[in-house]
Formats: sequence, C-alpha cells, structure tokens
Amino acid sequence: MAGKKRRQKVRVAHELPKGRKKEIKQALESHEDERSEWDRSNDWGDIRVERKLVRKGELRTIEMPLLNQNLGDSWPITITIIHGNRPGPRIAVLGGMHGDELTGPSACTNLLSSSFTDPDEELDPSQVSGTIFIIPVLNLPGYRSKSRYMPDGRDLNREFPGRSKGSTTSRVAHKLWNNILKDMDYIIDLHCAARGRNNMPQVRADLAHVPSNRIAKAFGIEVIVDSKPPRGSLRKVALANDIGVITYEGGGANWLDHISVKIAVYGVLNILKSLHIIPGVAHRPRFRLLASGSTWIRASEGGLLDMFVSAGSVVESGDTIARISDPGTPGLSIDIISPDDGIMLCAATNPFVTAGAPVGHLLPVSKHINLLKSQVDDTGQLVVCGSKDEPPWREDEEVDEIQLKGEWSGGNVDAEWQSIASGEEGFNDDATPSMEEEAA
Repeated sequence: MAGKKRRQKVRVAHELPKGRKKEIKQALESHEDERSEWDRSNDWGDIRVERKLVRKGELRTIEMPLLNQNLGDSWPITITIIHGNRPGPRIAVLGGMHGDELTGPSACTNLLSSSFTDPDEELDPSQVSGTIFIIPVLNLPGYRSKSRYMPDGRDLNREFPGRSKGSTTSRVAHKLWNNILKDMDYIIDLHCAARGRNNMPQVRADLAHVPSNRIAKAFGIEVIVDSKPPRGSLRKVALANDIGVITYEGGGANWLDHISVKIAVYGVLNILKSLHIIPGVAHRPRFRLLASGSTWIRASEGGLLDMFVSAGSVVESGDTIARISDPGTPGLSIDIISPDDGIMLCAATNPFVTAGAPVGHLLPVSKHINLLKSQVDDTGQLVVCGSKDEPPWREDEEVDEIQLKGEWSGGNVDAEWQSIASGEEGFNDDATPSMEEEAA
C-alpha cells in the first residue's frame, strides 16, 4: 500500500568472520542430537552419588569433601541432587568456582528454596525428567575467606581436569571432575566479574559446539559471547568431552547484584524447560547479540576514574563515558569518549587507573543502535530479559539475531583485565599466569 512501509525483519547486522560463521554452520548442520529425545522405555531407577542412595522422584542433599585426608579441614561441599521420576539428561548448575563471586551461590540457593522445590512447583522432583545437580559453592575455602583463589594461591578454574597427586587446587579439580562433573550431559557455570570491574548479564559459549550453542540460546538473554575457553578451565575440559557447557557472567565480586541473580535463576529454568527436564515453556528475548569481538576503551592518563556509565549501558559515538582527574594537578581532567555506538559489556569499578588500563569493554552495534535504545531504562541501561516481570513467550524463529564481527584482544574476552586490578595474585605450577590465564 502506498504511503506505508512494511517493517523489515532484523536478522543480521555485522557478519561473523567468514571462517567462524562457516565453522558454526557446519557444526549445526552435521550434528545429530542424540540427547534431544530420551527413550522413555529405558529402565530408570535409583542412583548413588558419593555412595549415597538417591531414589527416583527424590531431592537429597549430600556432602562431598574436596580433599581426601584424615587431618585438617577436608572442605566438605554440599551437593543437592534432584533425581526425576522419568529418564532424561544429567545437568549440573554450579556456583562459587571463584570464592568471592557470589552471583552463583545466591542463584543456586534461590533455586533450592521451597518456592521452587515444593510439590507442584517448577523443581518438584516428581515432575523432573533426568537429574539435576546443584552445587552452590565449589571453592569452599575461597568462599570462606572471600578470595577468588584456593588457599595455595591457584585459580580452581585453571586446573581442570586436575591431578590426584598434584597441587592442592589440582587435587580438588580432579575430584570434582572425576566424581561429579565428567558424567554430566550439560553444565551451567555461574560467575560474575573479578574485583575491580562489573559485567552486564551475558552468556559465554563456543557456538561451534552444538550442545553448548543450544543451551546458550535457551538461557534466554540478549548477549551471547562466542568465545573459546582458556586452558585449564572447566568449560574447555567439558567441551573436550562433548558436554554442553556455558558460563554465565553477571555482576561483580564480593557483592550481590539482585538483577544478575534474578537473571541467572531465570536462565537456568529456561534451559531446564528447553531440555524438557522440567515442564513449561522457555522464554526468549526480542533479539540476541552474538558477539565474537569487541572494542577496548582505555585510560589515556593516570589518576582517579569517574565512570558516567556502567556495565549494560547503551552508548553512542562521542558520548563521554568517564573522566580522569588527579588530586596532584587540580583543575585538570581528561574525558574518555566512546569510539562507537554500542553496549558496555563490562566496566571498571576500581577508581585508580594508569595510562593504558582498560576501563570499559564495548560491543559496537552501530547499525542497530536504535533497536538497543528501544529496550533501555531511564538510566540508559539495557533491560535484560528476565530482569523484570516475566517476558512474553516467543518461538525461537521470532528472535532477531544480530551477529557482531571482530576478534578478542589477547585471544580471550577478558584477556585485557589484569590480575593486578583485583589486588590479588594467583600462580600456576609452571609460571606466572598470562592475562589470558587470569580471565574469569
């Protein structure tokens, strides 16, 4: 009709790198999902976890010591198993890989509340197909001491699959992997940013691995970071064993961001529904940003950093996002300007900076900035699906996908955030860790 414009469906903004796009496409086309439908005629009975019997249709919490020893603290962690009445996949929901990251422990604790596990609620064991393992705190000694690291100074998420006769952290990783995690079909690992910065809610996955691709999109939020995991991480070892695995990031260390916790709970339930582990229909966002690279925003001078935006803020090219001043030179200041339109994936919270230090991580979304701006709150932050009231249900075909091209500086999405920003230093058996090794 004359004078009227038909709404154009948004599909692709910026293409992923050709090689990566081809790799993901070939993986999706060639994959035969043997886990999509579980044979209901198979025998399905009681199971044993750490020699404890868990019956069909039962929720049971057990303890597992992280170390096998007779003297000293063996660090017993709690594992809650929801063993369904019907056959289905095994899935683990994990928190507290890093002891000062509280988003995961809080989300897991919420999932285990009576409002979810009581009869006729979403995690009622009698309604579950398959088995759900929920471990609120993996790194118990780090959690007790409010530290990212294990007591020997190592990062648990750089020691998998571990060694039975290795360092303390390596022994813990070995036990977690061999006693629990290697038998999973899917793993959801809940994290937040390390100290000195804040992450907007996002999912990280290798989108060329089909089971991981599936649960990354099933989580139901807007930002999916396509990245290969660093060596020694749980995600890398899980991928090598064909386990579908994602990392959720939201919030910052040593504090609880209510919105990030709420979105984590929402995403876990969405995945469980998508895999038909629990009844219900999974929800979908209006659009997805599939990110394979980003732009670092750095301090040009040293001093005190005053951030005007935060993680999740939608910014435009030329916006002033921060200001640097120095008490030693009053009256002088330097503004930091956004180089492009986009969304702040991560933002610094440490007010002390030096020249060259990263202060923000921008996902450029120039072509579709208006799409992002249509979903912001009064402060200019993206309203992430699951953060407010229950969003409307959508078919996956109705979700607009915006693919953002680029490369991760240093080979990893967090490579530029150095450990010095956290005020702590970890190490490994061989050498001081590189920036990539220190990524969350």
